[in-house]
Amino acid sequence: MQLAHRLNRISEPQTIKMAKLGRELKAQGADVIDLSLGEPDFKTPAHICDAATKAMEEGFTKYTPVVGYPELRQAIADKLKRDNNLDYAIDEIIVSTGAKQSLANAILSIVNPGDEVIIPTPYWVTYSALVQLSEGKVKFVNCFIDTDFKLSAEKLEEAITPDTKLFIFSSPCNPTGSVYSKAELTALAEVFKRHPQVAIISDEIYEYINYTGKHESIAQFPELRDRVIIVNGMSKGFAMTGWRLGYMAGPKDIVQACEKLQGQFTSATSSITQRASIAALTGDLAPTHNMTASFRQRRDFVIGELQKMPGVKINMPEGAFYAFPNISSFIGKTDGTTVINNDEDLSMYLLHTAHISTVNGAAFGNENCIRISFATSMEKLEEAMKRMAAAFAKLQ
Repeated sequence: MQLAHRLNRISEPQTIKMAKLGRELKAQGADVIDLSLGEPDFKTPAHICDAATKAMEEGFTKYTPVVGYPELRQAIADKLKRDNNLDYAIDEIIVSTGAKQSLANAILSIVNPGDEVIIPTPYWVTYSALVQLSEGKVKFVNCFIDTDFKLSAEKLEEAITPDTKLFIFSSPCNPTGSVYSKAELTALAEVFKRHPQVAIISDEIYEYINYTGKHESIAQFPELRDRVIIVNGMSKGFAMTGWRLGYMAGPKDIVQACEKLQGQFTSATSSITQRASIAALTGDLAPTHNMTASFRQRRDFVIGELQKMPGVKINMPEGAFYAFPNISSFIGKTDGTTVINNDEDLSMYLLHTAHISTVNGAAFGNENCIRISFATSMEKLEEAMKRMAAAFAKLQ
């Protein structure tokens, strides 16, 4: 059977590929430390699990509205007001099976074949794949470690053309951990005001894992309110990766378009997950704050160790749970057996030599870097940094 041509536009995400290779090596008996996936190692807080059990006992096991339970959408609206001072009605909110589906819904609802979509790099791997599936044209704008991997207003202005339909970014950022300040977002907003044809997807899934003290959303600017689509979800801030619930807040017509698409793909997300998410959003946030405090401790340790390694250049991530070091100094070097020709070679070298699973930076739009997740225990991170330092030291 001949497969559809659209599959040729995308490839398996490198994050999933490296995790898979790590599991295969572990199955062979190797002691592999997985620093590839962005998954908190914490258990879902007990009060959220209790709410799921209660939901099943009370019979919340049937189909729900495609857009999600009204009570959950109200809880999301209340959260947006409480945490972000943003006013959304429940008909401006839709719940999906993970934030990835929220992104897919939004992109497929907006982008026509040939439409230009600006994505600053480094970026999360799925953004470009979804644009390619929608037959849009991806326009990358490269950002580098010297500017904390952030897009300036000047570079944004230069990138926008009459064909630009959409802009996609994340803050806190996966893979760099960079967080846009209010001043930086204000400068970007001034550019967008001059280009009213450009819609904006703001991926805020790492909102709670923020070490700056306050999350800032580009949706706060009234002039952009009807063009911004906020994507968020439960996976990162509440350690609910397997529960699969994301949500989107934005203009009513976009929400209705996403409902139409989602009604054909998956209908609604799990009823039990939705009831648990109500408890998460309206309940005690102490477990979330405690988790973030642990991630901060891990970040400080990992960045401190990377700073000690000769040849590694690293910025200080202000959010999320990733380090994105520049490792270009190792390109062209060898341990006597393996020659490092590019970032993927370095990731494979670390996997097979040091038994550490990372992700090469080219997957995120920067071939001079690798992504290291510190969403694992301090014990594993301490061992991983020792192995990494020793592996780098062998490259001459």
